[in-house]
Amino acid sequence: MKIGFLLYPQVTQLDLTGPAQVFAAAGEAELYFVWKDLAPVRTDAALCIVPNATFESCPLLDLLCVPGGPGQLPLMSDPDVLGWLGRQGQQALWVTSVCSGSLLLGAAGLLKGYRAASHWNYREHLAAFGATADDGRVVRDRNRVTGGGVTAGIDMALEVLARLLGESQAQQVQLQLEYAPQPPFNCGRPELAGEALVAQVRARLSRQVASIAAAR
Repeated sequence: MKIGFLLYPQVTQLDLTGPAQVFAAAGEAELYFVWKDLAPVRTDAALCIVPNATFESCPLLDLLCVPGGPGQLPLMSDPDVLGWLGRQGQQALWVTSVCSGSLLLGAAGLLKGYRAASHWNYREHLAAFGATADDGRVVRDRNRVTGGGVTAGIDMALEVLARLLGESQAQQVQLQLEYAPQPPFNCGRPELAGEALVAQVRARLSRQVASIAAAR
């Protein structure tokens, strides 16, 4: 199975590497990290990831995964990126995203008429692309599977893996990765965090929200 990830400057690295680790652990896939060229790409965590395919060299994918991150904003009107996403997404068996990556799917015309998840702070913008926002951590609508913010990408990948290889195989991968999160604070979703904390985080992300609204 050929699985491809859109890799771009200032991508949120865990949006990409979380699902990639799940699929790699299954041992049943060829993974492609795709960008315009093969130069190392700097993520939003200052890590560099080296692409192994370009838009031209990447084969047709069985599964497309689009991570989010601050670097997505200029891509929402980039014809090369949107064209590649559109071509791959129209024929892929599975079209997936993590966090605000669903907005890129939307900009490429791949979520019209679908329910989709996104990071809670950007979810409302899905409607501009004809999608129905869903507050689920992982949302599946036909062959579209979208995850909420960042860490939800691991959950998304495990759910897709269960549908591809069966629940037993997905459970083995989860145990192999010792994925048993026990966060120190019970505030990982806005409904748990309280109004004051939500307001503080919204303020930190306000510039990105304004940029997304302008890019629609």
